[in-house]
Amino acid sequence: MGTPTACSYASITYGQHKNTEILTTFSPHLLYYRRYIDDIFGIWVPPTTNNIETWEMFKTKLNSWGKLEWVVETPSQHTVFLDLNLQIIDNKIHTNTYQKALNLYLYIPPRSAHPPSCLKGLVTGELRRYWLQNNAEDFASILSKFINCLTERGHDIEKLIPLLEQTALVIESNYPTRNPTGNPSTLYIHWDYHPNGLNRSDIRSINNNTLQQVLNYNKVTNAISRPKNLRDILSRTPLDPPEHLNIQNTINRLATRDQITI
Repeated sequence: MGTPTACSYASITYGQHKNTEILTTFSPHLLYYRRYIDDIFGIWVPPTTNNIETWEMFKTKLNSWGKLEWVVETPSQHTVFLDLNLQIIDNKIHTNTYQKALNLYLYIPPRSAHPPSCLKGLVTGELRRYWLQNNAEDFASILSKFINCLTERGHDIEKLIPLLEQTALVIESNYPTRNPTGNPSTLYIHWDYHPNGLNRSDIRSINNNTLQQVLNYNKVTNAISRPKNLRDILSRTPLDPPEHLNIQNTINRLATRDQITI
């Protein structure tokens, strides 16, 4: 907390500490290491000897930067990280969605002034997350809880069913199976939008008549970006410009040269 750059500064400086102090010493024991601001997840491979001493050295090295200290869990085959329960079963990592016991689930009520797209986005985002994080049994259980929370907030189940079914079709089309076979590929076509340019239907038609016949891919995804506007190009900066570029000095020079009173 503090200045707007505090988080970025902490991430950069601790990243330097990680690269120079942590990974150089403990990389043989870190099969996986990722930090998300102030949360770290890693897979620890214990050494054949002095495992406890090595682990204590690793914790000491983590906390040898700055004044704050990391709260480090004891290595185990089960942990909770952000919104995930992770567990090693039969040498495989299994996940399911973690929900805090004190979460009130204060979703958008039906009488809210939010546009209908907000509820649609909520349902789509939550169902997609549940589907990717859980097996079929856990997905059915957490989906039931989600629907129950929405109805307790005042939503009508009869109005929710069409939205849930529509979302389910989208998820099934994008994620048809959890264990896909083969190697599906996607062709991404990306361009800047222009009001007088090609639209998606034109691109799709051209692709079907040309590229699709000679390239081996499963589907085409059209990605459109807006072009840069003046705000993107002429963004303000809080940094002081060099003396020779100072706007007040420029004005004074012009005033002196042209005998203009400012």
